[in-house]
Amino acid sequence: MSTSPTELSRARKAALVVQYLLNDGQELPLADLPEDSQLRLSRELGALGLVDRATMDSVAREFAEALGNLAMTVPGSVEAALAGLDGKISPKALQKLRDEAASRAGADPWAQVRALDPDDLVPVLEAESPEIGAVLLSKLPTARAAELLGRLPGDRARRIAHAVARTADIRPEAVARIGEALAGQYCGTHAPAFPQTPGQRVGAILNASTTETRERLLHDLGTQDPDFAESVRQSIFTFADIPARLAPLDVPGVIRDVPDAELGKALGSAQAAGGPLAAAADHILSNMSQRMADSLREDVEELGKIRKSEAEAAQAVVVATIRAAADSGTITLIDPEEEEED
Repeated sequence: MSTSPTELSRARKAALVVQYLLNDGQELPLADLPEDSQLRLSRELGALGLVDRATMDSVAREFAEALGNLAMTVPGSVEAALAGLDGKISPKALQKLRDEAASRAGADPWAQVRALDPDDLVPVLEAESPEIGAVLLSKLPTARAAELLGRLPGDRARRIAHAVARTADIRPEAVARIGEALAGQYCGTHAPAFPQTPGQRVGAILNASTTETRERLLHDLGTQDPDFAESVRQSIFTFADIPARLAPLDVPGVIRDVPDAELGKALGSAQAAGGPLAAAADHILSNMSQRMADSLREDVEELGKIRKSEAEAAQAVVVATIRAAADSGTITLIDPEEEEED
């Protein structure tokens, strides 16, 4: 006895479509479905009997119409949604959302702790009290607990092993709280307060400083902390660095965003200064259209002598524009160290 299409549940219709596609040799990513959906689908597939052609044709048409009416696909789960947001919202906000999702889902904190590598668990056992270490060892597989004890100093291993004797009457809720505390402390991928390194942050500040201020601070930093001063120096990007850092093909797009007045002052003052600054100006002029380059040269001649403060300010505008394009991903600055390796 056949069943009419109208009597079939949505789950049974879905199972029919899946079985049809499987019979046709299609590879379906069923493993990507949530586990409960996989179980329900499997049960529905197991319950299928003989299906007449009229029923199959009706279900297929309904499925095709549903696909035709589909306007947008959505992530389908919190995990998928957060994966899609990665890189589009701040790391701090993303981590907070992940923590909230884990809390709502009632995730077992001990599963997160057990997932840590032995190299990460040894410092936990060294830092926490022997009682906490005893609970932690008790929640690990025996072989792994034995391995960790063997990697601890003798006295520390003895104290933790002895503390296991004091866990006989510990309540389950206390064990759960300990797991939550350890997972929160050692398992979270806490987002850093600043996305850039200290050297990059100071370098960005010095990029906007005058040459005199920049050189003085670099000298002072080099005297106090040579390693940090070097990291700052590597992060600095000045007008004179343009030939080595800005690819010729990126010049036209970036320069287009610099106000004409500031660009003229920057190029004119750089040509007048000579040396690395003039080389930077030539790099810009030689990698733009001939018509635009000629127009800029005429503007420079009309400017005459440019005051030092105005020159540095104009060059800083050019540098800031290039840096902004790099930060937004519009261009990629050349890494001098990689160039040397090549």
